Amino acid sequence: MATVRRIKLGSQGLEVSAQGLGCMGMSAFYGPPKPDADMIALIHHAINSGITFLDTSDIYGPFTNELLLGQALKGGMRERVELASKFGISFADGKREVRGDPAYVRAACEASLKRLHLDCIDLYYQHRVDTRLPIEVTMGELKKLVEEGKIKYVGLSEASASTIRRAHAIHPITAVQLEWSLWTRDVEEEIVPTWNLALGLLPTGPLGRGFFSSGAKFVESLAKDDFRKYLPRFQPENLEHNKNLFERVNEMAARKGCTPSQLALAWVHHQGNDVCPIPGTTKIENFNQNIGALSVKLSPEDMAELECIASADAVKGDRYGGTSATWQDSETPALSSWKAE
Repeated sequence: MATVRRIKLGSQGLEVSAQGLGCMGMSAFYGPPKPDADMIALIHHAINSGITFLDTSDIYGPFTNELLLGQALKGGMRERVELASKFGISFADGKREVRGDPAYVRAACEASLKRLHLDCIDLYYQHRVDTRLPIEVTMGELKKLVEEGKIKYVGLSEASASTIRRAHAIHPITAVQLEWSLWTRDVEEEIVPTWNLALGLLPTGPLGRGFFSSGAKFVESLAKDDFRKYLPRFQPENLEHNKNLFERVNEMAARKGCTPSQLALAWVHHQGNDVCPIPGTTKIENFNQNIGALSVKLSPEDMAELECIASADAVKGDRYGGTSATWQDSETPALSSWKAE
């Protein structure tokens, strides 16, 4: 099995395995929750294999994924991992709401600490940006939580370049989580240039939410309640076009002696030493395949070929439906124009 190198994220001291493990699909959104015993075995296998950066959120379940991680990290495992969790999406009274007000930030953090059986969360992200109040207000409370020792490092998820810069001015942002893969490349134009702030980047969906594992046919095997079935890119009218991307990646992977998913993941790894993709899986055999991507070496010519294959017109369909908030609509009011209620 490949040796997992260590990388640094941001300039505040966070060091993680060069690849993480996304834990969402174990408990939510990708079909029925998986058996806790199986998922704990997978998490332990990942840690023993050198993948020590684990990513969760309070909305996964909601809450059940954090409870799962809390169980998995008992008995000395906690000291071997870097744990990231998120706040910001509330389902109170059955209503989905994005929140970043200080009282909610604090309550969410303290609740996550209890579920995870922790005194401190290594990396705490704002999962979605609350566009009703200045980002500086949310960051002010996160800064207090750092000072109190309840979190070590602060991150943002699905935040625009200007939002990142404004947040960073209040307290250093260690890492930003965004979807980045061979079929989601819009972050390269606006977000990646913010890296002069010395941030780490945590790409989600580096395997195209499973698309690069087996192409269009994988959609047929998705459970009825798997939200990927309803994403625009997986609809028949778009999938027929998008399968061409998989076929070209698959052909190149055959020449490279790896799987298409390993090639797609290796492309993300080759974006820089401050990039830590976090593919998720619920199967040990898939995890082992993902870790093999660390051994796939890509030349400048390979990278150019892949970027040609994954050109702007290679993918049809948005990555989310129209109601989902993303970094493209994460602007918040100016602090100077805002008055607290």
